Amino acid sequence: MDRMNITVVTHDSRRVGNKCPGAWAIAITVLGFTSIQTAAQVTNPARANVAQAQSDSRPNQQEAAKPDTQSPSQTYFTDVLLVNQNDEKMRFYSDLLRGKVVVINSFFATCPGSCLPMERNLEKVQQALGDRLGKDVHIISISVDPTVDTPANLKEYAKKLNARPGWYFLTGEKQNVDFALKKLGHLVANKQDHLNIFIIGNERTGLWKKAFGLAQSDQLIKVVESVLNDKAAGDK
Repeated sequence: MDRMNITVVTHDSRRVGNKCPGAWAIAITVLGFTSIQTAAQVTNPARANVAQAQSDSRPNQQEAAKPDTQSPSQTYFTDVLLVNQNDEKMRFYSDLLRGKVVVINSFFATCPGSCLPMERNLEKVQQALGDRLGKDVHIISISVDPTVDTPANLKEYAKKLNARPGWYFLTGEKQNVDFALKKLGHLVANKQDHLNIFIIGNERTGLWKKAFGLAQSDQLIKVVESVLNDKAAGDK
């Protein structure tokens, strides 16, 4: 049966702002996609038609009128152009999502609160992945402050986290970045209100989960492993 599971590693899977709580009792809950109506809604249109977190986040009619050769996922996410920390243009769907296992979050480099602890958790995920990073799994960190977070600034930020190839820090034209964030349910009016939620997905199999980005890193690694090890129908 088609499904899109959402894993919540938090007390509250909705917005938690920039506050960094101390000890969190980690509870992992896997929910059916039809019951999810949270502020960090994740959608995989290839597997399910799920209500969006924001009322205006559905593709408009012009976006939907794509050639039949495109997959539903490509039609939804589109190939809007973003720019990584090496000042390289990347297509949102074709370069970053298609056929990949991804861990996605939103942040901004000058964030004084939860961003750095959240990115440190991703650094630990990177360490756990070893040489699978960039091959089996890609990490995608999208800035909610693209006018300040230039590629050069993000490159310096990435160095602080010992980011290896396969971990992309993305910025670009604000309208393009906002579009991508909206598709992920991560668009916010005020950068301080960014979500502390990781989206972990396997675009090939259609399994998508979400996890609280300030959870214990070992719990986050388990969620990533579960998505990485998911099998598509017909796989042995």
